[in-house]
Amino acid sequence: MMKFIISGGGTGGHIFPAVAIANEIRRREPTADILFVGANGRMEMTRVPEAGYLIIGLDISGLQRRLTPQNLLFPVRVFRSVRKAGKLLEQFRPDAVVGVGGYASAPVLLAATSRGIPSLIQEQNSYAGLVNKLLARRVNKICVAYDDMEKFFPAEKLVLTGNPVRTEIARGNRAEAQQFFGLDPAKKTLLVVGGSLGARTLNLATAAALGRLREAGVQLLWQTGKLYYPEAKEQAASYATDNLHALEFIQRMDLAYAAADVVISRAGALSVSELCLTGKAAVLVPSPNVAEDHQTKNALALVSKGAAVLITDEHAATRLYDETLRLLADPERQQQLGARVQELARPDATTAIVDELFSLLKK
Repeated sequence: MMKFIISGGGTGGHIFPAVAIANEIRRREPTADILFVGANGRMEMTRVPEAGYLIIGLDISGLQRRLTPQNLLFPVRVFRSVRKAGKLLEQFRPDAVVGVGGYASAPVLLAATSRGIPSLIQEQNSYAGLVNKLLARRVNKICVAYDDMEKFFPAEKLVLTGNPVRTEIARGNRAEAQQFFGLDPAKKTLLVVGGSLGARTLNLATAAALGRLREAGVQLLWQTGKLYYPEAKEQAASYATDNLHALEFIQRMDLAYAAADVVISRAGALSVSELCLTGKAAVLVPSPNVAEDHQTKNALALVSKGAAVLITDEHAATRLYDETLRLLADPERQQQLGARVQELARPDATTAIVDELFSLLKK
């Protein structure tokens, strides 16, 4: 029986690719034993078991950007986590280890590479994360989603695979989607999504634009996130007959994408990969609250190829809906952006990553 450890997490952008990799391993090797290792208190500790996999947590967290007691304890936590990861590896005895970024992957990959266990990391963003940059010299293979990653990683270890994305996200049927959300097929539809937790900037700009959307005859699917939902629900209530819907969370994203003519989104790696796969015209508003401003770099990778529109977070309040309404009124530009973004899609990314993982085992 083959055994694998998959480590990392912290955000959905790390967790969902990790689960996709696990699912592909399990598809090829139904008896494979797969163990996840995450960071205690982070979202992977609930999301991974929901996906049907066992996970063990390490007491590890990232460095704060200012001097805090947590930073003083950081070296101690790293040492303890590497020691615990080492014991875990000796007990579980994996054939290979996969790191997807995030705090927990560092101790596991450090322990694995020091024992000569085949190892692979997957970098989702166009600007490499700190953990993956630190591990790059030690691992056997590095799977990336963007060109020109040689500036972060040894070129001989790089494989351009794309990001693992749920391929069913692109299979939504437009007529079914319109019926599911109660939309009018004769009207344009805008999808606003700021990630699973929502995005304050997008929510405030959308709330302010509800009247403009109604005037333009545009329908709205607005994923607000949990915190802003009560307020958004109230704001959208008077526009419900105009199909302006505030939703806390959209479970059927395949149908949401299928219904949408234009998408407003943050520029996390997972969101960008989904937009490529679904071929949607998008206005990207990168979050400024991420390490090394990597969402802006993700967005620019699309904008430089004429595949998306970029509005900065600071200009969203004044410019986001001017640009979005112009795009909604221009079907030719929508089609052009959609065609160009779809050219960047890599629907076989998960397969390619697991191919690389299995090739390490053969060596």
